[in-house]
Amino acid sequence: MARVLFHIDINAFFASAEILKKPSLAGRPIAIGSVSRHGVLSTASYEARDYGVHSAMPVYEALRLCPDLELVQPDFVYYRELSAKFFHYLYQYTNQIEPASIDECYMDVTEIIKAYKRPMDLAFQIQNGVYKETGLHVSIGVAPTKFLAKMASDMRKPNGITILRKVELSTKLWPLPIEDMVGIGKKTVPKLKKQGIMTIGDFASEENENTVLSILGRSGYSLLLKARGKSTNRLSYSNTRQSISLGKTYENDLYSMDEILSCVRLLTLKLSEKMKRKNYKGKLVSLTLRDLDFHNIVRSQSLKEYTNEFAYLYEALQEIIEQNYIEDHGYRHITIHVGSLKNASEIIEQPTLFEKPLDSTSMILKELNHKIDGIHLIKASDLLKEDLDE
Repeated sequence: MARVLFHIDINAFFASAEILKKPSLAGRPIAIGSVSRHGVLSTASYEARDYGVHSAMPVYEALRLCPDLELVQPDFVYYRELSAKFFHYLYQYTNQIEPASIDECYMDVTEIIKAYKRPMDLAFQIQNGVYKETGLHVSIGVAPTKFLAKMASDMRKPNGITILRKVELSTKLWPLPIEDMVGIGKKTVPKLKKQGIMTIGDFASEENENTVLSILGRSGYSLLLKARGKSTNRLSYSNTRQSISLGKTYENDLYSMDEILSCVRLLTLKLSEKMKRKNYKGKLVSLTLRDLDFHNIVRSQSLKEYTNEFAYLYEALQEIIEQNYIEDHGYRHITIHVGSLKNASEIIEQPTLFEKPLDSTSMILKELNHKIDGIHLIKASDLLKEDLDE
């Protein structure tokens, strides 16, 4: 049986939160962000979006498009309180929830939806329950994979519920313009269109596969699988509320994948050392990236075993980055988290004859060989072994 996943997204979260605080703003074009003309916007209400106003837009440009735009200073403490209420309500249904940011998440409802005579009654119940609990409207996408659920929730906003089945890809998903595809950056769109890739269907086509990979590189294959309905249907979530994390805000925005990987590598080394000092091991690795729209993007991956080893933690984080990297996004802040923590002394190790442990030296050499053409670095111990074998 296919899994049933919900992607639940609070509509225009910051703007909706401000309207809750000040109802007189309802129905008016408002934007959240700097009140200075030289600042940028974090988000905008749907009324403001009708004028072309959007997140990350300079304030002076937004005011040019919409002279009646009302600017509101963000209140992040208040937004976090509302977000906590949103998640608290959802956790009454299941703990199988993977947060994607402060205002969106994935929920695996494969089992609990069986209790409903009409399956979509659960989606309506959650939608109405969130509104009753928080005063906020949500859109819900229902699909068998995370990517399709996310795409579905974007199809009917605000306050919509959309089902996207794999058999409906050719009629519902593939006709959409390529710029609507989650994971495709604004700078990448013109490159794809120049090669005749105008829709998501063009992108998913096998005849365009080599073109897509040449443009997108490492992240291309993952996106191809997503567009073809073949991406993951498994959520990553913590079995406990306890976690350990390490983060850093950088002076300059990080745009390239290599820059992000380099920063994450250093953070992972430090976090691994911290976990070993505290005698912790964990089974859920998460990465938070704060982008130029002032949004925190959270992506997670479950590990097969509990660990505090740098090599295993970094391998998971590297996979998260390569599968979710958007070329023209800039990131200023990175935090890595390890959840589902246990004291190392409580974990019973299950060694196996068929798996060879990774070590950090091998991991680093593998990465260098991947990055630098024309070289093949090996450890001195491996070279010595080769000499002894001859």
